[in-house]
Amino acid sequence: MWTAAIRGFTGGFSNMLSSKKKLQLAAAFATLLLFALGAGCKGFFVDPVLTSITVGPTATINQGATVQESAIGSYNDGSTKALSSGVQWSSSASTTASVNSSGLVTGNSPGSATITAGFQATSGTSSITVNLGNVTALKISPTTGNISTNGGTAQFFAYATVTGESAPVDVSSTATWTVSDTTNFTVTQGDPVTITSGANATVGNKVTVTATYVSTTTFTANAILTVTP
Repeated sequence: MWTAAIRGFTGGFSNMLSSKKKLQLAAAFATLLLFALGAGCKGFFVDPVLTSITVGPTATINQGATVQESAIGSYNDGSTKALSSGVQWSSSASTTASVNSSGLVTGNSPGSATITAGFQATSGTSSITVNLGNVTALKISPTTGNISTNGGTAQFFAYATVTGESAPVDVSSTATWTVSDTTNFTVTQGDPVTITSGANATVGNKVTVTATYVSTTTFTANAILTVTP
């Protein structure tokens, strides 16, 4: 009888210990699980990395006018975001086009400038062309010319008549130049602009060279090139 009682007490005590150990093990396992989940979530939600910045618009503005530039960041998770605070704005030619801390560009004098937006270790650029705002006419010089085939060249200037100026203003570098035959002739922007012929330019053909200048209105002027042997 006593033996049975002792056995019953011992078994109950053993079961109590076993239950206590089970509870301790369960609690330890739950703690480890929560830690693992926390670490996993932290590793999953990593801040995206900025990979590039798109700056825009690329624009042509008149002297004294302004244009607001924006910076859009692209990230390695495929997302994009408009960047504002922390962007460092700069101009390659502030005498032509200056930019303030919020990306507002002001046209100061005729020419072109590169606007850069830097954020963290990444940057992007856009191009701003500043034109005269009080142009009344545009002409090309010379108005006619010859060009040989297969690598021949010819050069032209564009001059704007400007209110308040006693002489025409050279706008060759900021005018937009085109040719009527883009297959056999190429245009190299500059001051002056250079037209180059290809090997298949046909002797005797005439090619129209056009300069376009945007001011308060858009002006165009033409010149004629004749292909010679």
